[in-house]
Amino acid sequence: MSEREATDALRTLGLSNYEAQVFVALQKLGSGTAQEVSQLSEVPRSQVYGAADSLAEQGLVEVVEASPKAYRPVALSTARELLTERLERETARAFDRLESLRATEADHGEGRDVSVLRGRQPIDDRIAALVRSADHTVVFVSPTAESMTPDITDALREAAGDDVDVTVVTADHSLDGQFASGPVNVFVMSEDNPADFAGRALMIDDRTVLLAAETEDEPVGEEAVWTGDSSIGRILAAFMRSGMESGRERHAE
Repeated sequence: MSEREATDALRTLGLSNYEAQVFVALQKLGSGTAQEVSQLSEVPRSQVYGAADSLAEQGLVEVVEASPKAYRPVALSTARELLTERLERETARAFDRLESLRATEADHGEGRDVSVLRGRQPIDDRIAALVRSADHTVVFVSPTAESMTPDITDALREAAGDDVDVTVVTADHSLDGQFASGPVNVFVMSEDNPADFAGRALMIDDRTVLLAAETEDEPVGEEAVWTGDSSIGRILAAFMRSGMESGRERHAE
């Protein structure tokens, strides 16, 4: 990692630009005065004092009372622990605040528009939430067992337990065994049936549809579009329903 990359990483962890540069310079010096730190970094000497004193207040730097005053960084293991704890505190505080401000699902129009999701975890969360919102029908296309998370599995079982008609369409026989003891219907595509799925798909109550496909873009990994209780959702649901019926007919032949 270059010096610039180290500085940028420290800024991500909450240090100011000058604080990060001073901390990196002290790692190279071991111990140094404001003049020495300034000469090794791009920080003006007048700014080194404030940045170094701030680092000392955060427990990241020791102040050496000498003439001239010098600074010494704490052990990297200690700095890592302090910055990690600080980041966790700030993260918790930010999301606690966001939770208190967050609008309810109903305030977002219940998905009547078309939304785009990027990243496996947000898509997993949305699938599970949509399944739990079902009134009478759930169809989940899960190409493999890896497409099914524990939370999605629980949501499907809960919905089926509430008298919702739940069907899982897959090419993976292990999912048949996974739901063998419950009311979830599993339709495994036979070798004579096309099982080249483009990705995951979900249909709720013949009006809400989510379509997801893997992407080579990192760290996204997967992208999805979904729409709920809309004309587009009902059209897509009709296509999914038609595809399912066609697949069942071929499977029965």
